[in-house]
Amino acid sequence: MVYLSPKITLHPGSVSNKTYYDIEFPKGHIAIKSFNAEVVDEAGNPVSLQQTYVHHWLAVRYYQRKGVKDDRIFAGNAGLCEHGRSQFFGMGSETRKTLTYVPDPYGIEVGNPLNVPAGYEEKWMFDIHAIDTRGAVDAIGCNECRCDLYNVTEDKDGLPLRPNYVGGLYCCYDGTQCKVKNGFKCVERNVYFKYTVKWVDWSDSVVPVKVFIFDVTDTWQHTGIHNCLFEYDVEKSATNNYTNIRKSSVSFPTAGEVIYGFAQQYIGGIGSALYGEDGSVICASKPIYGKGKDIGDEAGYIVGMSTCYPKPGSVKIAKGETVTLESYYSSKKRHTGVLGLFYILVAESS
Repeated sequence: MVYLSPKITLHPGSVSNKTYYDIEFPKGHIAIKSFNAEVVDEAGNPVSLQQTYVHHWLAVRYYQRKGVKDDRIFAGNAGLCEHGRSQFFGMGSETRKTLTYVPDPYGIEVGNPLNVPAGYEEKWMFDIHAIDTRGAVDAIGCNECRCDLYNVTEDKDGLPLRPNYVGGLYCCYDGTQCKVKNGFKCVERNVYFKYTVKWVDWSDSVVPVKVFIFDVTDTWQHTGIHNCLFEYDVEKSATNNYTNIRKSSVSFPTAGEVIYGFAQQYIGGIGSALYGEDGSVICASKPIYGKGKDIGDEAGYIVGMSTCYPKPGSVKIAKGETVTLESYYSSKKRHTGVLGLFYILVAESS
């Protein structure tokens, strides 16, 4: 089934970062097989990343008490962050060319009435963060949410930014404006988030998989708490070594086999890898950069991420095993507010 989000109204340099509750989603007890998305205009035509940059989008499941609008319980994925990163699906500019298909006989189980609290119903929501860079003075700087380009000194709650915070989510929140060229014509337009969900009805023949998301900023290794900072900066290298490496290690909470995986990075990313305790590669994922002007091949933008589909039973993680995530970025120039996530699907074993 193909769906459209509510309309997103943008003008040159503007930012939309809204939460849409109760989005259209397949009903019933089902197994999700894929979730693909892209931004389209009012005529249904795909929109270039060079005009509307998809900073990120998240699809989150929640339970809402019947008849009570603001009584919600978020039904997050299997972990690992304590707060946030609760999405079942989510990407950024790489959406169009990142495979999401869950191979047979596996599926992501949703809609099981036995899991819904009494008096509630299962629903879905979107968080969509889009940046319009038509006429931008520095499109990549806008996409990296550099505070100087947004002329922002306070966050969305009106609190002063911390000292030395030069770019990231706190500077490009909903309603902010990135700098555009003098005299550039301000043309407002509506775009939509078009998403395609494939599923099968749930049955005993489907093997359930759980969603696990690792964040390279996770503090667990040092604090014992999965406090994920979500973003970090990559400073310009002072040497000829132009690769920035950030690492984090966590204890995996269950046991099972890895069915699928991919990394999520922003512009400047050059790859990411998830390692087992013995140093073996669980999954490695690299960005696909566009090389031209065509939609889906925008030069300088990450238009896809490579994915892992291990041979069934070949990649396993033990309960309590220390898993290490490494995220690699180019440090030829400074990058602000970058991301280092890794998403895997695991079929649990006893």
